[in-house]
Amino acid sequence: MMLGYMVIMGVGSVVGMMVSGRLKSKFTHYSKVPIRSGLTGAEIAKKMMDHYGIYDVNIVQGKGMLTDHYNPQTKTVSLSPDVYNGRSIASAAVAAHECGHVVQHAEAYSMLTMRSNLVPLVQMSSKLQQFLFFAMMAGIASGAFGSIIMTVLVATFGVTALFSLVTLPVEFDASNRALAWIEDAGIAQGEELDGAKDSLWWAAMTYVAKAMSSLVLFLFVLLQMMGQRN
Repeated sequence: MMLGYMVIMGVGSVVGMMVSGRLKSKFTHYSKVPIRSGLTGAEIAKKMMDHYGIYDVNIVQGKGMLTDHYNPQTKTVSLSPDVYNGRSIASAAVAAHECGHVVQHAEAYSMLTMRSNLVPLVQMSSKLQQFLFFAMMAGIASGAFGSIIMTVLVATFGVTALFSLVTLPVEFDASNRALAWIEDAGIAQGEELDGAKDSLWWAAMTYVAKAMSSLVLFLFVLLQMMGQRN
């Protein structure tokens, strides 16, 4: 089982790195294409939230590259320096995407709520997986105890896979909201809008890759458990 697990993890990591590399390439390219509105990512984020009547969310500058995210607990949109200060197609697309999550939160978008509720379970599952794999490697997962371990392991991978799958509609919906708004607001038109779509498409593909990897791992562990019982 461990060999199969390592192979799947390895393949998943390679695919993830390839998609991530493509995303960085696209971001770098579109970061060099100025947007006609001349607005920075931070200004676009503020403008979008004002449009939706959301005034209790802070926009801050974070660190690193492509570290942009929205924290619903602190109501903070953190934009990486290139996005926060950038006046490009890439910065506009990413800033609007993160504000798409803000709008989801304000409207109590069901899939976002579900994902948020799953976070504690995912964190617990991740810790359990490490402990259970250690038990299996130590050779103490045998007999009835081993069956229990496999059942719990399948459950933890099921939670992880569910979280990854629920994340997909959340991310795609945020991108759709972002693209619709930047077009309606006149932030981006024509080729600019196409560039924004391209940027967000590859950002979404990173989540697709993670979801597929999580789903394959869950099915692999499930089949291993079923094989043991047979």
